[in-house]
Amino acid sequence: MPDAQPKNPETSESSAQGPLVLYDGVCGLCSRTVVWLIDHDPQQVLRFAPLQGTTTAALRATYPDIPQNLDSVVLIDGGRMYLRSKVFLYGARYLTRPWRWAYALRWLPGPLLDLGYRLVAALRYRIWGKIGTSQTCRIPTVADQCRMLP
Repeated sequence: MPDAQPKNPETSESSAQGPLVLYDGVCGLCSRTVVWLIDHDPQQVLRFAPLQGTTTAALRATYPDIPQNLDSVVLIDGGRMYLRSKVFLYGARYLTRPWRWAYALRWLPGPLLDLGYRLVAALRYRIWGKIGTSQTCRIPTVADQCRMLP
């Protein structure tokens, strides 16, 4: 479901605190993407949590359509949930130029864009590996740590 409404938006923690990106916490590509997003989000609006974490587990009560599998990225923003390619288009509004301009493309059909997304998702472990195997991670700054949820 590309943009699901929560069961109870008034109690949605993510709506009150700003946009939240849920990602595969062991994926090398996903971890690099989170670092890239942090570096290109000058207002420090985006927050991040692994799909395997307690934050995501708690959000599933409000957003039951959060996928159980790890091959999707999720954006929860303004009481709405976006999946796969739409995450990058809707999340782009928080980034620096020229990346911010991708927000104008949010009207493009998700199923078409998701073909490329699904191909990359299927190959991501083979190409970028998993965190904890041969990967090293950037140590987050104190400011970045506040944006990383469990």
